[in-house]
Amino acid sequence: MTREMTGAEMVIQALKDQGVDTIFGYPGGAVLPIYDEIIQQEGLEHILVRHEQGAGHAAEGYARSTGKPGVALVTSGPGATNMVTALTDAMLDSIPLVCISGQVPTHLIGNDAFQECDTVGITRPCTKHNWLVRNVDDLPRILHEAFYVATSGRPGPVVVDIPKDVQFATGTYQGPTPNPAAAHKSYRPQVKGDAAGIRKVVELMAAAKKPILYTGGGVINSGPQACRLLRELVSLTGFPITSTLMGLGAYPASGENWLGMLGMHGTYEANMTMHDCDLMVCIGARFDDRITGRTDAFSPNSIKIHIDIDPSSINKTVNVDLPIIGDVGHVLEDMVRLWRSSSKKADEKALKTWWQQIDAWRARNSLAYKPNNDIIMPQYAIQRLYELTKHRKTFISTEVGQHQMWAAQFYGFEEPNRWLTSGGLGTMGYGLPAAIGAQVAHRDALCVDIAGDASILMNIQEMSTAVQFGLPVKVFILNNQYMGMVRQWQQLLHGNRLSHSYTDSLPDFVKLAEAYGGVGLRVEKPGDLDGAIEEMIAVDKPVLFDCRVANLANCFPMIPSGKAHNEMLLPDEANDEAVANAISAEGKSLV
Repeated sequence: MTREMTGAEMVIQALKDQGVDTIFGYPGGAVLPIYDEIIQQEGLEHILVRHEQGAGHAAEGYARSTGKPGVALVTSGPGATNMVTALTDAMLDSIPLVCISGQVPTHLIGNDAFQECDTVGITRPCTKHNWLVRNVDDLPRILHEAFYVATSGRPGPVVVDIPKDVQFATGTYQGPTPNPAAAHKSYRPQVKGDAAGIRKVVELMAAAKKPILYTGGGVINSGPQACRLLRELVSLTGFPITSTLMGLGAYPASGENWLGMLGMHGTYEANMTMHDCDLMVCIGARFDDRITGRTDAFSPNSIKIHIDIDPSSINKTVNVDLPIIGDVGHVLEDMVRLWRSSSKKADEKALKTWWQQIDAWRARNSLAYKPNNDIIMPQYAIQRLYELTKHRKTFISTEVGQHQMWAAQFYGFEEPNRWLTSGGLGTMGYGLPAAIGAQVAHRDALCVDIAGDASILMNIQEMSTAVQFGLPVKVFILNNQYMGMVRQWQQLLHGNRLSHSYTDSLPDFVKLAEAYGGVGLRVEKPGDLDGAIEEMIAVDKPVLFDCRVANLANCFPMIPSGKAHNEMLLPDEANDEAVANAISAEGKSLV
């Protein structure tokens, strides 16, 4: 397709040619030509958010729940700077995000014009690539290139910064090339893994006595086929499998080989298995510090294999014995094929002994907590939410803090792309707009943001977006009146000095929901929880669900700062004492 268009028309046509059906944005002077084209066209839905950060997180939620790139549109200056948090979040969590930003006219660039900022310079550290378009004839190529870069290799965010005069200018539009990889000579990520290396991986797996599969978000980013192949590999080998926070759902939580999440708030059995294994196969994860604990004591006696599409992740944090660079979907396909055809299989006797040891660790029941008939324990609230939603098509997003970890521990994910959380950056305010993005993409699904009372206030204005566009997202607030994870760290690591982590002026969430045009619900007793959750699900409107939970409950197990995987704090060792200390210090009769 080749014809004359304005730059603004090119933006809309390129988005449609790339298969985009939804964009999230907020207008301003530097993007008015594009917005003028939006209102004159059909087929491309625009969701008007209330803050540009909300646009970015909504686009992330859309991308994570669909596997397709999310698109955000913002104006120059503060519009672009408000996107930086979302761009950084997408960069750390490998989310394909295309941000189109307006810029002041080219002749004003560098003159400190009204609402001008150096968008390219500001976003360079938090994007895979960015472009400042100075010539309208370059715009179509750059827009198509942006989608290729965002979605190929390790996914991530990109920015296309378009001056206002370029949007008004007329040039020749060309559609996307059939083979973008061939057209882009400087960016061709390696997709197929080294055949000899993969053969060696399979040989090491067959010889292992105490193996573990350590998986991450890269499996989900690779697509549904990668997740199916991972499940097949586990079934063929009988190996135990764990996952990072970002990888939940790639292997089903109900699977018999599932050890639960790994890391700082992972299960005892997952961390102990990682510590004592003799072979670790890392698939699509990056050895994040919340996973490794002390790197010098991380899985000290294992042969380490790292499968990743990003060469820069290899040996970045943990030195490995055998790296395989490639798309994990392709590598898993080769691994499954070789395992099936190989005469060497797993050492069943050794594996049986290994599972006996793992079962002994499981018996510690590291996720145990003391139930309470009078006060809702946050863990119990998540469990009841899970039981009442697990048979539905449900997407769970979270904010960041204790509630996020409890959700990861107690909500069982059976499928990929159903878990939307800010892992690398840890962005408070992520969950509500992410749930909105998922709801836009899946109108028939239940989309729930599990939130904390502090985090939800970061982007609470997006309730207005949900109401305006008829998006019945549910915000399940575990309200303990604290910045819970901050308070827990202050208890355990800062002498119980609870400095500015308590909030005594929270809004009435029920009235706040009603003020936005949504529905508010409040529950204070365990016996009322199920009925209220069922009511929340049944309401065809956005809901703020104020679940009053035990104020000083702590999130265990926990690897304390500076400790190794086998030095976990378990609930029966730490929780009661920590809570008692906090009660004494605060003078509050709280659980």
